[in-house]
Amino acid sequence: MQLFYNPTISSSDKDISFNKEESRHIVKVLRMKEGDIFKITNGKGVFFDAEIINANPKDCSVKILSEEMQPPLPYQLHLIVAPTKLNDRYEWFLEKATEIGVTEITPVICHHSERKVIKPERYEKILQSAMKQSLKAYLPILNEAITFKDFIDSKTISDELKCIAHCEDGTTNKKPLKSVLLPNKNTSILIGPEGDFSHEEIEMAKIAGYIPVALGESRLRTETAAIVACHSVAFINE
Repeated sequence: MQLFYNPTISSSDKDISFNKEESRHIVKVLRMKEGDIFKITNGKGVFFDAEIINANPKDCSVKILSEEMQPPLPYQLHLIVAPTKLNDRYEWFLEKATEIGVTEITPVICHHSERKVIKPERYEKILQSAMKQSLKAYLPILNEAITFKDFIDSKTISDELKCIAHCEDGTTNKKPLKSVLLPNKNTSILIGPEGDFSHEEIEMAKIAGYIPVALGESRLRTETAAIVACHSVAFINE
């Protein structure tokens, strides 16, 4: 099944046109022609069946045949992850988390962060590509980068499960992540940079109600830790 993304498509649309980039991909790369049928999602949970009525590589247009609302994930997972020094590692995390199942992502700038600037436009394209590749109807929300303190200060009281995964030595009250996760429970998980969270950040998170958790015996890279956390939440909801 071929899946395409159009954020503006709605139930009232009878036909739509793709931009030049998508049109070229449909006609020149995939070699699709008039009469061919594929699916489109708006990233908000709807699959639309569409038939090509004009296979123009500069302005491909389709008519909408039907639509089907997809059920959302039984949980909301918000991953708050520090950008990695090597940008391609963070992009890998974005791709894999989308494939596994995440609803919201926030890049957080910490005391030990070596990368403090991100490219949201590129990140959005990676999320869109991963959504299409994995045949999902929901596009994860990508928030603007924010400092750790501002993120903690901005969070209001809620009934979600809040965790912070860190590697600080001498901490004895960390619980295995799998022991605190609950099915069908909205969850937020903080993942720090290569240099880990600072002691002050860990204490700040604990005061704000974040549970210190461990992701296993090994010390994991930032992007690996984020994927382990993402998979753990998805696994408990299977």
